[in-house]
Amino acid sequence: MNNPVFLIGFIIYALAMIWLGWFVSRNQKSGEDFLLGGRSLPMFLTLGSTVATMVGTGSSMGAVGFGYSNGWAGMLYGLGGAVGILLVAWWFAPIRKLRFMTMSEELSYYTGGSHVIKNIVGLLIFVASIGWLGAHILGGSLYLSWATGIDLTVAKIIIAFAFAIYVVIGGYSAVVWTDTIQALILFFGFILMAILAVVHVGGWDAIQHAMDPKALSFLAVDKLGVIPALSLATVIGVGVLATPSYRQRIYSGKDVSSVRRSFVYTGILYLFFSILPAIIGMAAFTMNPSLENSNYAFLFATSFLPSVLGMVVLIAGLSATMSSASSDAIAAVAIMMRDLYTMVTGKMPPENKAITLSRWMLVFVIGLALICALTSNDIISYITKMISTLMSGLFVCSILGRFWMRFNWQGALTALLAGAAVSIAVLVNDSWMAFWGNPCIPSVLASLLGSILVTVLTPASKVSREEALEMITREREGQPAAPVPLGKSATENA
Repeated sequence: MNNPVFLIGFIIYALAMIWLGWFVSRNQKSGEDFLLGGRSLPMFLTLGSTVATMVGTGSSMGAVGFGYSNGWAGMLYGLGGAVGILLVAWWFAPIRKLRFMTMSEELSYYTGGSHVIKNIVGLLIFVASIGWLGAHILGGSLYLSWATGIDLTVAKIIIAFAFAIYVVIGGYSAVVWTDTIQALILFFGFILMAILAVVHVGGWDAIQHAMDPKALSFLAVDKLGVIPALSLATVIGVGVLATPSYRQRIYSGKDVSSVRRSFVYTGILYLFFSILPAIIGMAAFTMNPSLENSNYAFLFATSFLPSVLGMVVLIAGLSATMSSASSDAIAAVAIMMRDLYTMVTGKMPPENKAITLSRWMLVFVIGLALICALTSNDIISYITKMISTLMSGLFVCSILGRFWMRFNWQGALTALLAGAAVSIAVLVNDSWMAFWGNPCIPSVLASLLGSILVTVLTPASKVSREEALEMITREREGQPAAPVPLGKSATENA
């Protein structure tokens, strides 16, 4: 790769994203405009932004690396993600009409407006968002370091700085517009890469000859084993169902219909996309079966391309990581502004200072994520461990809360604690990890069973969901608490 060519291309790309972020956000007037795009995003922006976020670091570099090592198992990431986003569309799109601002508000609503759950979930989601953001910084830095030869640590700092500028300037409007542009770039880049890589190695017959036959079985189940394969797809699906950035798409969408349609289209596109990383990974293995770090498989596969095409493909990879990073940064700041700020001060931020505070918090969040990224170089391991430990309980809380009116704060707290405890227990036991592949399935099961048991054994909440929604809405709008007349439950419309 010609280093000057890529550096020039990256600089032009970054400046274009910064200009676009500034241009689309010139008329922002409130914190809700900055963090949720005024809750009026049309379907095509929700679609473009969701696609770009899903085709992030794990789906690009991580899945290609997994395909390099395990053949068609590289599709498992996309399969789990597609199922996850389709379930989000079916189960959770209707909550758009309840006008939540954060996922912690949503889970508090399911538990009688519990401040305990809102505060704990706010902290957990904040940590999870930092974790996702750190993974995306890590992925982008691997692209940049490979293409330019600069030190990996320096590359991490540059990537964090590059996307921080347009997000801090433009907020959520900048995120969704830049994401939509990046979605087009990355789809074009990955399709181009897959076709050229197969042609370069001599066609599909050459790949079949080079790969382990077990890796060419359906989803490489013969190589991984049924349970580890199912576990990987599950952990990604759970991540989508519990990741706050996807809920952010629901809360900011124009209406239920536009959100649902955009998520369904995303799931279909993502299912198609899942084939590409596996093919690129296997082509990279055919070129060089002895890479020390499989995370570099995608980057190695660009080495045969002419400079201009190589730059397009690498920019596509960077688009995948930076689009996902910007979305998770905004989700983390929404949590800070709505939940952590009120937990500390007892009130919402002043409206006339909301945008300024959000920008400073973005700088803080991206700085924390950069520190996390400086401590790890293994993307798939980083993501799966973080999801299993922090998000299994969130997933269970959201599912039980959405469909079980009896669900209470005691059950939610049990779900969060049990999921994290079992995940950690599996992570520190090598034989359990070898059996399961990752801790997601046992942590979800423990969280689910523990939550149901405790909910049944403890008193039901005395606060109806209509009352809980009124409490949450008044708190967010800075209004004093007031009695709520009982009537039709808000959940009947969701």
